[in-house]
This record gives sequence, structure tokens and C-alpha cells, in this order.
Amino acid sequence: MIIFDNNLPENTFIILRDLIHARTGLYYEQNKRNLLADKLSIRLVERGLESFLDYYYLLKYDKAAGVEWQHLMDELAVPETFFWREIDQVEAMVKLLLPALARQKAIMLQPLRIWSAACSTGEEPLTIAIALNEAGWWHKLPIEIYASDASPRAIALAREGIYRERSFRSLPLFLKEKYFTKEKQGWRVSPQIHQRIHWSIANLANQSEIEQLVAANFIFCRNVFIYFSEKSIQQTVSFFGESMKTPGYLFLSASESLFKIKTNFNLQSIGNAFVYVKNDNIQ
Repeated sequence: MIIFDNNLPENTFIILRDLIHARTGLYYEQNKRNLLADKLSIRLVERGLESFLDYYYLLKYDKAAGVEWQHLMDELAVPETFFWREIDQVEAMVKLLLPALARQKAIMLQPLRIWSAACSTGEEPLTIAIALNEAGWWHKLPIEIYASDASPRAIALAREGIYRERSFRSLPLFLKEKYFTKEKQGWRVSPQIHQRIHWSIANLANQSEIEQLVAANFIFCRNVFIYFSEKSIQQTVSFFGESMKTPGYLFLSASESLFKIKTNFNLQSIGNAFVYVKNDNIQ
């Protein structure tokens, strides 16, 4: 058995942090050095490596780096999500924005696209699908929901569609009973809802992986930018603004803001929610 020193040296921390930042957008401040060391240690043990520097060389130069990055994304992921989270934004879309768009018949030449850009294990896009179903939108408009995450493990769980009690702490009980069936492993989401979602693995920092997804009218990118550097946020939001459909609406979490960066989005209050609206929207 290989034993390694789990102390992450300063110089090695910097080059690993910067490599991870460049590839994923995630940025670890100095005070998160031990946290990063803990996450990386899991992969070092799995790969039988003796040092963090060895792991850096694997990620940077090894032929197997592509596969290893996928494993690393599983360890770096923060799978904290639940149904009906920050539901005011979903309700603003369902009750106010969609009716307004439905009246603009010229816009409805193609299906409306909704993208959950960091969906983790799937609670957010399923919340959207349930809300749309409750409001009858699936029978009124052609709508597509795409959901992606950089963690293959998270997407595998989302595709399975089985959830434990922790995911339901904000979902009204009548909706849980309506859309989920109890099984031995947990609660399985209704196939009618689950099949509405197009699931995929995609890294927000890799434009080639998200270029087909970003052409959406609505992007939910919530609780992601709290882990990004300002530079990464700028690059990601700029790409959103360039590539989104018009009209275009971007939803961030209440703890996130684009105040410090230059964008072509205007922050607006819509219903009980704040929404970033693409500047060239049709009014």
C-alpha cells in the first residue's frame, strides 16, 4: 500500500489550483488549500500516487488525463440541491415570462429552450418540469429542457431519477405524492416528468461542450458562480450573452451577483424574483 503525505505544499497547491481553475472555472483561495488537498487526496489514493505533484503531472500530461478529469470533477462537485429551491424564479418564468412570450407568435417558430446549466443530481430541472406541468404549459407550447453538469456521477444519479428524503425538504407534500413513487432505494420521479429532460455531461468552462446548450431562452445557472473566480464568471456570462436566444433570461441564485463584471444583461425584478434579462430582448 502506498502512503503519501497529505500536506499540500504551497508551490504545488498553486499550480494545481491554477490548472483546475483554467479547466473548470473553479477557484480555490488560499484559505481553501486544505479543502482542495482533501478532495485531491481521494484521487491520489485511487490512482496509487505518492504526491500531489505526481497528480499534477497526470492531469497535465498523461494520456489518461481526460478520464481522470472526469473523476476529479466528481470529487470537486458540491452536490447540495433540493426540489423547489428558490422557487420564486421558476414561478416568474412560468407565470409571467412564458405568458408574455406566448403572445409573441413570431418567437414561437422553434421550441422554447430551458437549460439548467449546473443541474447536479437533477432536482432543479425536474422542479422546472413539474412547475410547467402544473401550469399546463406542456400542452400549450413546444418546450425543451436541457440539463447538464460537469460531474459524471451527478448526471448518472439524475438519469436514474431516484431521490432520498433530503431532496424533498421544500417540495409541497401534495406534489411529492403526485410526481414520485416510493421504492426501496428512495422516491422515483414520474417517468412522465423525467423523460422531459435531456441530460448531458458538460463543463461550463469549456465552450465546445456547452455551445449546443447555451442557445436557450432561459438559463438557470444557480449556485455555481460562488465557486468561480471573477475572470471565470466574466468569460462564462459573456458567452451566455453572445449565444443565448432572444428573448433571453438568466437566473442566478440569491447569493450571486454580476455587479462587478461587464455584461449585456440588465437585472430586473420580475414578480418576486430577480432576473438577468438580455439587453436586446423584445419588449
